Amino acid sequence: MMHLEEITAAVELGRTGDREAARQQLTDLWNAAQDPQTRCAIAHYLADVQEETEDELLWDLRALEDVADDGWLPSLYLNLADDYRRLGQVELAQEHLAAARAHLPGLPDGAYGEVIRAGVEHVAEALAAGSLQRLETSPSS
Repeated sequence: MMHLEEITAAVELGRTGDREAARQQLTDLWNAAQDPQTRCAIAHYLADVQEETEDELLWDLRALEDVADDGWLPSLYLNLADDYRRLGQVELAQEHLAAARAHLPGLPDGAYGEVIRAGVEHVAEALAAGSLQRLETSPSS
């Protein structure tokens, strides 16, 4: 993947609280990226640093458009399910949650797989409860 070091640095900015700088750096990288794998990763992380759920949804959809590795699918569908849940679009949230669940068997054992599996359960619980709030365990955190 191209730009891996720059992507990692921008993601870290977002995680430490400088979401605006992270957005700007990731947007610049998005504009420079040519290959689908890199664009998918950048869009996936750009979604995580958006302030508005609608903007997050747009970036998550862009990531799905450029997905080049099935390993990303459980996480992408999980994020989309959570976006739609927070927007009150229950049917779309359920569809994407089902897609995330369908791809869970392909996840590796270990920390990453456990985070995604737990995220699916948290989003399913919030959806069942009718919650529109961002989860503390948000897939986009």
